[in-house]
Amino acid sequence: MPQPDYRSVQQLWCVAPGHYELKPAPLGEAGADMLSVRTLASAVSRGTERLVLEGAVPPSEYQRMRGPFQNGEFPFPVQYGYQSVGIVEAGPAAWIGRTVFALYPHQDLYLLPVASAMPVPEGVPPERATLAANMETALNAMWDAGAGPGDRITIVGGGVVGLLLTALAAALPGADVTLVDVEPGRSALAQSFGAAFAAPDAIRDDADIVFHTSASAAGLKTALAAGGFEARIVELSWYGNRPPSIPLGESFHSRRLQLIGSQVGSVSPLRRPRWPHARRLAKALALLDDPRFDRLVTHVIPFAQAPARLPHLLTHEEDALAILLDYR
Repeated sequence: MPQPDYRSVQQLWCVAPGHYELKPAPLGEAGADMLSVRTLASAVSRGTERLVLEGAVPPSEYQRMRGPFQNGEFPFPVQYGYQSVGIVEAGPAAWIGRTVFALYPHQDLYLLPVASAMPVPEGVPPERATLAANMETALNAMWDAGAGPGDRITIVGGGVVGLLLTALAAALPGADVTLVDVEPGRSALAQSFGAAFAAPDAIRDDADIVFHTSASAAGLKTALAAGGFEARIVELSWYGNRPPSIPLGESFHSRRLQLIGSQVGSVSPLRRPRWPHARRLAKALALLDDPRFDRLVTHVIPFAQAPARLPHLLTHEEDALAILLDYR
């Protein structure tokens, strides 16, 4: 029978609004189909994890928002996170030494079912591989939008997901892609992916597809204004318990705009019969085999310093993109 492993691990918990703690816990018991994974890096989702840190997850979403390996309950205390990359130290022989991505909270060592481990392609470094869940979100949104070659595509919001969408959209043959953001520094990133850049007050109003990722009412208003006649506006932002003001007056109806929600918890209906979650995640990791995405990682902090430094980065460092925790 499997024997309990009493090694202590360190877990990052949200314990109160604006406060993290590192808590020790036993590793637990490893079954025959389990991997022991030593974490190399994990990414912090600025949008979702800021809402978790602030206690802004609506009660109606407590169950739908649960991470696959979440400990605790919303609002607090809760151990949350879903972008972890580590190296397999123990388990079935074929897995030993492999680098894997997992939808696991921030923790330095953990046991993972083999079925929940996704091998990282050899050409993708661990730090970049932590962006796999963000790339899944962007890929799913592209499917929801039905974007194709030659389309005029506008992305409103130059965060991590917005920039990944910019890269995917700009790779479509003949696509005319524009990233819109209030931060002028995003211009160089947009151009590196082959897209144009515009400030919110300088947008065109003829897009075929508009993606909104800024999680702000002002951004949503800009996204609606950017769409052409019968354009599709794809809303990726999640506002938690803060409902935005949606400007559905003015020309919204006369332009026959379509406003749809895209959320990564379900594979887009256009792909669902043939694309289980595992296939989509594997494709997201493969799409990260591009060194241009390294520029999306703007902050790396040691795991031990996470309780002290993460709250400020999540709530005050407006120019932060991907925030990584380093466990080495």
